[in-house]
Order: sequence, then structure tokens, then C-alpha cells
Amino acid sequence: MLTLAVLLQDPSLELDLLVAGADGSLEREVLWVHNTELPDPSPYLREGEIVLTNGLWLPETPPSVFVAAVQRAGAAGIVYGLRAASPQTPDELIRACEQYGVPLLQISIDVPFTAITQAASAAQADQRREALVDLVRRGDALAQAISHGAGASGVLAVLRREHDLPLAVVDRMARLLASAGIAPPAEAGSAEQRGERAEDLAREEREGGREREGQLSPEQLRVVADGLARRPPPLEVDLGGVHGSATVFLVGAVGDTDAALLALKPVTALSRAEQDALDQAARFLSLEVAKQQAVQAIELRFASELLDMILSGAQRAAEVPDRLRAFGVDPYGELLVLAAAFADSTDATLPGFAETVGTFFLDRSLAAVVTGGSHDVVAVLQRPQQEARELAAELRSAVSERFPGRRVVIGLSEPAATAHQLREPLVQARKACQVLKRRPDRSVATFDQLGTHHVLLALQDPETLRSFAAGVLQPLRAYDRGRDTGLESTLRAYLQYDGQYAATAAALYIHVNTLRNRLAKITELTGRDATRTEDRVDLYLALEADELSQG
Repeated sequence: MLTLAVLLQDPSLELDLLVAGADGSLEREVLWVHNTELPDPSPYLREGEIVLTNGLWLPETPPSVFVAAVQRAGAAGIVYGLRAASPQTPDELIRACEQYGVPLLQISIDVPFTAITQAASAAQADQRREALVDLVRRGDALAQAISHGAGASGVLAVLRREHDLPLAVVDRMARLLASAGIAPPAEAGSAEQRGERAEDLAREEREGGREREGQLSPEQLRVVADGLARRPPPLEVDLGGVHGSATVFLVGAVGDTDAALLALKPVTALSRAEQDALDQAARFLSLEVAKQQAVQAIELRFASELLDMILSGAQRAAEVPDRLRAFGVDPYGELLVLAAAFADSTDATLPGFAETVGTFFLDRSLAAVVTGGSHDVVAVLQRPQQEARELAAELRSAVSERFPGRRVVIGLSEPAATAHQLREPLVQARKACQVLKRRPDRSVATFDQLGTHHVLLALQDPETLRSFAAGVLQPLRAYDRGRDTGLESTLRAYLQYDGQYAATAAALYIHVNTLRNRLAKITELTGRDATRTEDRVDLYLALEADELSQG
């Protein structure tokens, strides 16, 4: 890299350092050299250039004016050329450079400015040659890492050999694919297991002689994913906390932006060599992402076919065990089916939902087949030692964290003894999920826990439910609006207290005779007698259907 320090080390230039300037000025990268005798060269100077001057402007321009213009333009420094008429650098120029923090060098009378130009050209040529050699060598190392199956972690390891940077690879689903110099998010498992893992990571970093930055939180990972969804994606993202700004290098497999290589430093803090290395690594990561996407596509197709096999019953039952084994699931152990969906939007699933579910089970070392569709995400897994509802509740929390603001519901099946008995559990889990989407009071349940009438009602479309409820309840509501008699609330209380007159009247703070009169009016208006079991069922279902149609 061309710097003032590099030029000072060349004895043939006969340079003397008069003013070092601000801290680090001599090591600052130099763009090029600029020869000028203008009193104010700032309009023509580029940031990072060295100003070469013989001081022909001195008779008419104070040195402080000239140096201020050079400093304002962001020049790297000044080289003053001695000549017979001016065999010494003027003291006023030295003081002005000290005042403005601009490095000042002087060059011998015997050495022309063209020698500095030639030295700068040679230094930049060497720099380009070294960069090209580094590019080829790094490319070989990156290709070797990917071909040997080291994946994204291997790519980051190659980068860390050259540049001590905190790095991470985050995909558009807000998943941390790999990191180096950054602690991973808190992992699942017992406190003892998490502690052991933390000790391992700390030991690895100590042995490597480098320190680890703080871990990336799920919120910070979502910031990156949200940035990738924007068009165009940003070059920097603000992660907040201890990390601050991070530079984004886009990783795309087939034209789309699928992930980001993050350097946890702002782009202004990265050297050109670091930026070039990160850009090259991002291109190699595109190969790794493309490979992962191909594998995921195959796994998704295999998982979708498994559901078809299960639902086909006896026709394809023989194929189910082998397909489960392919995903590491024992087909002859007890199996559990789980179906998850969003309940509060038109989209029952979203991109990344199935991946989040799959990652949840993977983090807990639970073998599972996970597939997503437009209506739900289904998982078939070995029955865990953990209670199923507790596991489902933890999964719901994980999905809610990934998709904040969404209500997640999860339907569970009863355990299936073997793979050959999966059809009914699969249907049960999906139906339970469908019912829960219309039950705002519950989020996790098995098919049997929902009650027959809830299942039957939830399988109807909202318009059918509204029509049925209105047909029964509309006469009561019309009567209540005109007279404020509370017939509908009376009916609800009567059914809630199982038709007990005394308990219902006490709850409504009315006399038993008043209750009898209201029930008679309900019978008159609806044509259904609340004291008869058959009619009571109709009235109860109408009230339940009304609530479901509103939810």
C-alpha cells in the first residue's frame, strides 16, 4: 500500500520528515501525487493525494492559507521541493502544517518530483500485484474449503487467517448460518450443556489468540433479514448494542439475495484489502448457498411426498418407513404429528416458517420430517421424552419470536405406535390446527381436547357459521334492541348454568319468575324451547357459531 511512510523508507528519494501530522497520517493510504503551484489547489485535489510543490506561491500567499486549503481537500500531505532560490523549507510553512495537522516532507534539490511519481507508481504496481496474488491464493483456499465440505464456516475461517474481523453469515430467514469471532445466539438445551458449549467456544478463541465479539440476538438477525428484503438491500445495517453498524456483502445463489456476509464494522473502518477479501468470500458463499438450497429443495420434496404416502393409506404404506429413515426418524418407534399455522392473517404460513420449525427440532437434536404448504406446516417426529404440549408451547414461542405480532397455533396428534398408523394422527393434527385458528382462547391442543362440536363448527366456512347463527339469534337481537330485555344474555347464562333456574336467576340478579318469562319469550321468537335437550343444542351451537364467525 502506498503511504508516506513507504516513500520515506526509499533512500533514493532523499526525503526528510519535518511534520508528522495527526496520529496515523504517515500510514494513511495515498491515492496519488499532485504537482501544483496554485495558491489554493483545493478545487483540483482529490482526497488522499500528496501535494508536490516548490512554493512558487509563497511571495503572494501566506503558508497558512495554502496549508488550510490542502487540509480542507483531505490531502495526505505536502512534499516541499528545495531549490537553489529556496534551499530551506520556510519556517512559516512548517508552523502552518503543525497547526493544521498536515504531514510535511522536504525533498533534496538533487531529486526531481518525477522520482516521487515513479516511486508511487512502482509502489502501486507492487500493491496491485500483491493483491492479485492474494486474490488467487485466497480463491484457492476458499474453493478448497467448499470442496471439502467446510461450508460457510470454512469460508469464514479462511478470511480470519488474513483479517481479524468479527464475521457472520445470515440468511433471509434471519438464521445465523455461520460466524467467526462472534458468539452464537443462546442455544437450546440444559444450562449445563449451554455452559459447556460456551467454555468450548472461549477455549477455541483463546487458542486462536483472538477475542470474541458479543453474540447476535434474534432481533439483530431480523434486522439483517429485513434489510435483505429491501430493494436495493443496504450496504450497512445498524445492529445497535455493542455491535453498532455492520457492513453487508450480499450473497446470492441464482440472481436473488439469499444471505449476507456481515463484517461487524462500518464500511469506513474497513481497508480496501479487507473489502476486497470480503467481496470475494461473498461470491464463494453464493456457491455454498446454492448447494444448500438444492439440498433443501430435495428434502422439501421428499417431505411433501411423505405426507402423500401417509394420506394414500394402504396403497403406499410400505414406502413410509424408508422415507422416515431417510430423515433419521425410527419408523417403528412411537411417532407424533404436529401441524402449525398462523391464525390471525390471510396467510396461514409465510416464507421461513417451515425452516424455523425445522431449526427448532434440529437445535434440540430431535429427528423430524418438516414440510410446509399454504395451509400449515407439518412435522412428523419421534415421540420425545418431553411432554408433547410442553414441546409444542416451546415451538410456538420460537416461531413467535421469529414472526413477532403473529398468533401461532399448533395442533397435536395422539401418538402413533408405528409408521403404518400415521394416517389418522396426521389428519387429527391438521384438523386440530384448523380448529385452533378460530379459537382465540387456545393455541395448542390435541384433536381430542377440542370437543366434537368445536371441531365440527370450525370445519365450516365463516359465512356458513354467520348464516346459521343469524337464523337462530336474529329474532332475539331484534327484540332486545327495541326493548332492552336482555334475552340473548339470559340465554347464554341459562346454558352456562346447565339449565338451573335458581343459579341462572341469581347470576342475572332477577327473580325466577322473570327468568321463566324470558325463556318463554325466547321459545316464542326462535321456535326452540331452551328446556328441551334437542332445542337447547341448537341454541348452544348458534351461540358458539356466532363467536367463531367473529373470530
